[in-house]
Amino acid sequence: MSRLNLNQVQICGNVGQDPEVKQIGNNTTVCNLSIATTERWKDAQGEKQEKTEWHRITLWGKQAEAAGRMIHKGDHVYVQGSLQTRSWEKDGEKRYATNIKAYQWMFASGSASGSHRANQGYSGPVETDFGADEDDGNLPF
Repeated sequence: MSRLNLNQVQICGNVGQDPEVKQIGNNTTVCNLSIATTERWKDAQGEKQEKTEWHRITLWGKQAEAAGRMIHKGDHVYVQGSLQTRSWEKDGEKRYATNIKAYQWMFASGSASGSHRANQGYSGPVETDFGADEDDGNLPF
């Protein structure tokens, strides 16, 4: 009997800064951005509470190119992808970072600037076929 393995993340939040787009390796485009998601609730005393999480997103290839052109700070976006953790050593100490390797993104409803750009030629999610144009050995972070 086989066991199910699943590494899928879905987030919808606000872009914290304009995307950073780079060309690496053999002209592969990579785009890094950060998205904030905020949870709101009332505590036992009825006081409003809020907690914001920041997520690092990496997009590759054609979707990275599109994101770099179209996504801006403050936009409300939906991202699907998988978690990836990397490690490195700095000053003799092992460090770790986890990011989301996106395979699909789209503007979420309620994003005024995203909706405006959507009406000027963008028509839904941007997907990419990961494979030949991706080189995990040259991750830009």
